[in-house]
Amino acid sequence: MIFCLPFIITFLIFQLYPIMYSFYLSLTFQENSRTFVFVGFDNYADLLKDKTFWMSVGNTWKIWLLGFIPQIVSALLLAILLTQYKLKGASFFRAIFYLPNLVTAASIGVLFLALFDWQTGSVNNALVSMGIIKEKINWMSSPSISQGIVGFIQWLMWFGYSSILLTAGIAAIPEDIIEASVVDGANAWSRLIKITLPLLKPTVLYVLVTSLIGGMQIFDIPMTLSQGSKPLTTMVLYLYNMAFKNNDLPYGATISYGVFVIIIAFSLIFFKVIYGKEDKE
Repeated sequence: MIFCLPFIITFLIFQLYPIMYSFYLSLTFQENSRTFVFVGFDNYADLLKDKTFWMSVGNTWKIWLLGFIPQIVSALLLAILLTQYKLKGASFFRAIFYLPNLVTAASIGVLFLALFDWQTGSVNNALVSMGIIKEKINWMSSPSISQGIVGFIQWLMWFGYSSILLTAGIAAIPEDIIEASVVDGANAWSRLIKITLPLLKPTVLYVLVTSLIGGMQIFDIPMTLSQGSKPLTTMVLYLYNMAFKNNDLPYGATISYGVFVIIIAFSLIFFKVIYGKEDKE
């Protein structure tokens, strides 16, 4: 118990208490900076009718999918190449691909903001000098392009991390199964489809759920790039604007629990989709 006390005290003060206090705030109305009046679930009813919140939900999902789909595909291909085909310098490539994950997201956001700046950005200057475009493009004014840029940043930062997890999953597959499939005449494609991918389900589920949790809470990169644009207003950025810019802490707490419910619901759905059929069998 003595050894557990530091963790328990830290958890109670810095995690459990903020969670419970946030839920209490979501049930109140803020009259001034120190006065909160209990209103029940009125904030949640307002949240369900809040068009801006649902817009932020759509933006968040678009950005997450634009980053996650290429992330899982490229990470899986990289993991297969570095394990089954045993390319030379595999450790070097893993380290290189993991490097973007070590840089803070805000720093990368600032870098891409400078690259895609409308007037002084390097991308516009390079395209104009090469004659590809005649006039400079305001990249961040286009919803699809701005969301695609954020999705690309997410892919750049996380596909190396995902590839390491998938590589560990492939390496954990027993050699006996692989050798038995080779003896039975299975080619590389058959081994990938019928052995590697099915046995990678736990790792893929972990990557999927952790990416979902991080993607639904994305804040720093849209905050850096958005400059007030609606297409990059994610759920947590909307929470930040309501709680700290508009000084509406109860509604910000309500949004946080809305994000929590969405993450829990879709995590359960993904788990059911991946493991549901096996449970029935």
